[in-house]
Amino acid sequence: MTTGGEQTSEQAPKIVHDELRVERDPDRGRIELWQRDQFIGFLGYAEHTVGEDTVVELQHTIIDESFGRRGYARALVTIVLERLKAEGYSIVPQCSYVQDYLRRYPEYQPMVFEGELPE
Repeated sequence: MTTGGEQTSEQAPKIVHDELRVERDPDRGRIELWQRDQFIGFLGYAEHTVGEDTVVELQHTIIDESFGRRGYARALVTIVLERLKAEGYSIVPQCSYVQDYLRRYPEYQPMVFEGELPE
């Protein structure tokens, strides 16, 4: 999936990089961020079924040091949240980066699951 940035009048674009794609790796429990052929980092996750709903626990965001502080984590979280939103999933933001992101972009707050996850 290639995506471009979205911009509001108040904030910088959420995605400032070209040719990004994410790949879900369920065996490793992560969603990887790639730019062309270059691995950038990943967002660890676990899926839970609650009733008839899918809740995705977002566990940790890891960006390779050489790509740090350049907006890749923000791009990864944006792409993942947009995809999960389109799929109708709820989230549990365990990752401190995702928690900070949700404070900065409150439009994703309705996705936060408020119930108990199954053990």
